[in-house]
Amino acid sequence: MRLIGADGSQLGVQPLPAALQMAREQDFDLVEVAPNADPPVCKIMDYERYKYEQQQKRKESKRKATQVVIKEMKFRPKIDQHDYTTKMRHVERFLGEGNKVKLTIMFRGREMAHPELGLRILERIADEVNEIAIVESAPRQDGRNMTMVLHPLKKGQSPGAKAGANRRTPATAPTETVAEPAPAAAPESGAS
Repeated sequence: MRLIGADGSQLGVQPLPAALQMAREQDFDLVEVAPNADPPVCKIMDYERYKYEQQQKRKESKRKATQVVIKEMKFRPKIDQHDYTTKMRHVERFLGEGNKVKLTIMFRGREMAHPELGLRILERIADEVNEIAIVESAPRQDGRNMTMVLHPLKKGQSPGAKAGANRRTPATAPTETVAEPAPAAAPESGAS
């Protein structure tokens, strides 16, 4: 087998008994690191310390990984203004913390005949939070509920960067025609 020393130096091809003897003399373990190589590669190392370092690396990578949390906020089609404002504060807080927000409009009884009321509320919410979030999944009816998912924007990301086709932009009236006065009527030909 090919042997690598504890300091990383190449010790050449050694028979198994000689490699084990070298590891015992240094108070280390003989660990096979590449069993499929020809000849197999073994390294002299402290195996317990190696396992500990690998465990620490796994913990560190888990700590750095961000977990996506989806918070849900439920609305009704005939929501009062105060309740709406309170729920919107919660939605903005969730988005500020970096969580996705699932908005649900719950319909009961005859309210099912007017899904446009729920759609209007969801579009209003999307317009209010367009500086801090984008619409990840457009409003859609799901039985008695209408749902929409908002995704928070990353720091420095512009609202239109990731919006794509799901996001609806409000129509704006052209300001040029409103701001300019109409031209005075031209005198008819022949009149002085």
